[in-house]
Amino acid sequence: MTSEFPHTPPRKSYTFSDAVNAEIRRAAATGIYDIRGGGTKRFLPHFDDLLFLGASISRYPLEGYREKCATDVWLGTRFAKKPIHLDIPVTIAGMSFGALSGPAKEALGRGASEAGTSTTTGDGGMTEEERGHSKTLIYQYLPSRYGMNPDDLRRADAIEVVVGQGAKPGGGGMLLGQKISDRVAMMRNLPKGIDQRSACRHPDWTGPDDLEIKILEIREITDWEKPIYVKVGGARPYYDTALAVKAGADVVVLDGMQGGTAATQDVFIEHVGQPILACIPQAVKALQDLGMHRKVQLIVSGGIRTGADVAKAMALGADAVAIGTAALVALGDNDPALEAEYQKLQTTAGAYDDWHEGKDPAGITTQDPELYKRFDPVLGGRRLKNYLKVMTLEAQTIARACGKNHLHNLEPEDLCALTIEAAAMAGVPLAGTGWIPGRNGGF
Repeated sequence: MTSEFPHTPPRKSYTFSDAVNAEIRRAAATGIYDIRGGGTKRFLPHFDDLLFLGASISRYPLEGYREKCATDVWLGTRFAKKPIHLDIPVTIAGMSFGALSGPAKEALGRGASEAGTSTTTGDGGMTEEERGHSKTLIYQYLPSRYGMNPDDLRRADAIEVVVGQGAKPGGGGMLLGQKISDRVAMMRNLPKGIDQRSACRHPDWTGPDDLEIKILEIREITDWEKPIYVKVGGARPYYDTALAVKAGADVVVLDGMQGGTAATQDVFIEHVGQPILACIPQAVKALQDLGMHRKVQLIVSGGIRTGADVAKAMALGADAVAIGTAALVALGDNDPALEAEYQKLQTTAGAYDDWHEGKDPAGITTQDPELYKRFDPVLGGRRLKNYLKVMTLEAQTIARACGKNHLHNLEPEDLCALTIEAAAMAGVPLAGTGWIPGRNGGF
């Protein structure tokens, strides 16, 4: 007998979505947590939620083809004898040899040098490919100390003391055994083929007072020549920035939770840290409260993709930005041209995030000789240079439209927000109002 009333269509739970249920089944079947890279995949307030207020009558725009808009940046001017001068404020974030192939590291060095910016070593030490092709190379000093030696500290142009990163603030790194090749094992003094899990904190200091001692130690080793960066994940940006400054940092590097080149637990990536949009104003306020804004430079990272993102980060008070995932995409990672090979790995181009497995068809995040031979570092470097050039031109275009003759002259007053969340995080008015949520009554 048929009911006279129509059946209610079946509804799936938002809380127990297909993706959540699939992860429950995977955990139940394997008994291990999921590890991946690629950064957070949940929706977060981001730079897309901000808009620039171009000049008209109240502000006077600059003519794009006749009036200069400078892009250079000095880093490490506080204490270093040899601060770094870059042509553009877009740098390459730390990604290790081990996580990336040797040819990929070479391509990063080539592209960054041609664009007039810096690269960063990442965990695991300095490779000759990277040092040889990087005009300006930042050496990361991490809790693991893998590959660290004083000679390489002296060969670098700056040292970045890594306290945390956006993908896993408070957590250590992972490099699974399939990527511990003979060369990686030798550089890191590890057994070949055995999973490597980096420490979550430095072994020889436990707080900001000890950090000050460590920074002084590194300055002595490098004869006070090299700028000292301190990198923190976006967790407590006001206090972490203030403590880094008080410990003697020349530069603070702040990485929001959208930063994603590191392989770690999925639960970490999605549930620990803050969006970079929420972090920048807090770090800038800390610098301002200490009278150190622009004296100690601020580099921000975590989801930077376009020149518009660069301009927005700088309008909020950053001196420069760093890119990781975007640089890998520019080199050729997750390219739809390799879709057939991604399908064999049970994924698809644009969604591939199992970089830790070492099976990257693009030859970028692998130590497999047959795979990394596919990657041409000269072509990859050229692609990265082109991408960095476009980002810089986009940022200049926006700055000129706001009447600014240097990217550093962009300011929060040039911005408004499309959502209440973005307005509150970034500290700029909601579009069409004077209201900054949590700060004033507005109208």
